[in-house]
Amino acid sequence: MSALKPLRVSLVQGATRWHDAAANREYYGAKVRALAGTTDLVVLPETFLSGFTNETRGNAESMDGEGLAWLRALAREVGAVVTGSLVVREGDRCVNRLVWMRPDGTHAQYDKRHLFRMAGEHERYAGGSERIVVELNGWRICPLVCYDLRFPVWSRNRYDRAAQHFDYDLLVVVANWPSARRHPWRTLLAARAIENLSYCVGVNRVGYDGNDLHYAGDSVVHDFLGQPLVELGAQEQVVTVSLDAATLAAHRERFPVWMDADEFTIAN
Repeated sequence: MSALKPLRVSLVQGATRWHDAAANREYYGAKVRALAGTTDLVVLPETFLSGFTNETRGNAESMDGEGLAWLRALAREVGAVVTGSLVVREGDRCVNRLVWMRPDGTHAQYDKRHLFRMAGEHERYAGGSERIVVELNGWRICPLVCYDLRFPVWSRNRYDRAAQHFDYDLLVVVANWPSARRHPWRTLLAARAIENLSYCVGVNRVGYDGNDLHYAGDSVVHDFLGQPLVELGAQEQVVTVSLDAATLAAHRERFPVWMDADEFTIAN
């Protein structure tokens, strides 16, 4: 993968408006449009159109709804992939769905597998069962949602000896992670980068939500050693970082811990 071009990743750390999809489309839309022509991937927080909510009746959208149409138009306008999660209703169930929207109008999707029971998410949402890996400019990327970060087996980056590549080169985690638990957020993001020989991007929100929970942001980009390439504070901020494939490939060759990794399968 060392021949790949650097990947430009933009972190949009915003103060999501509570239960106001129209205001969030305006707010995040302005921040993303300012990145047109300067980035390959724009990462928004978890549930960026509503905030992290169990009130699904008024906040869930269908895949044919206004939110997805807006996201599709936005990705086309800025010429980059735009990703983040939304509350989506499918039949009689709701999911916390990360949408990977490409500028050509196609998309991939991932439903959050691990539901945060301490906030009752498991009582209002259905969990996903399939991890995805998407490609962007030759880079392999695994997107996850918030609480998924606590479960290392789910994010484990294995080496496919037949295909001669790793599952992914970049792990992306979108979140609404309250500041009361900011130490685990910061620690686990670094750990996931180290153990998976991968870049790791975490994007969180800032401010207060409708449940009076505070969010300190702490969005970050870690390299494969767990060293931060950029760290955001607790303010609204947009930062773009360029990830280098050659240095990642060199580290994997120089320090091939994957050769001693344990084999396992994941049961659904």
